[in-house]
Amino acid sequence: MSSRYKVSENDVPHFITTTVIHWIDALSRPLYKDIILDSLSFCQQKKGLQLHAWVIMNNHVHLIISAREGSQIADIVRDFKKFTSRKLIDAILNNAQESRRNWMMRMFRSAGTSNSSNEQFQFWEQNFHPIELDTEEKFRQRMNYLHENPVKAGFVWEAQQYKYSSATDYYERRPGLLPLIMIE
Repeated sequence: MSSRYKVSENDVPHFITTTVIHWIDALSRPLYKDIILDSLSFCQQKKGLQLHAWVIMNNHVHLIISAREGSQIADIVRDFKKFTSRKLIDAILNNAQESRRNWMMRMFRSAGTSNSSNEQFQFWEQNFHPIELDTEEKFRQRMNYLHENPVKAGFVWEAQQYKYSSATDYYERRPGLLPLIMIE
């Protein structure tokens, strides 16, 4: 892996993306997005995650994060992905309304069996490509990109209208679904 995609300083905000394998829209239901929210909240409380900005799309998650002293971004992301993959696969398997369950499970199983790092299923792509945001310009560019994702996807007219994002915190100065350490 290139040094461009390694965390060098855990206390500096990093832009990361974690993507569902094959860009499957596996996060399209609120139930699945809520699993992501619960796990991010747990990581904030127990793992040292400092969350600065975020968005949950249907097939990927963008975060701007750093880590409290004594914690490492790579460890937090590893644990987050491991936990959420298990919870999301279980939720998909047990959701009677999930019309794409069999197809998604075939895709997750196929990816899992072809990757020696997995036992059975693979939900997330392997890497998360952290990009250090060591200047205000880099931070603003990535934050705007992250918040504008739902607008670009056609989900909402304005970024702050999207429920699963920190745009409300930044654009309307109201608390959203997760507490943030805002960077102005």
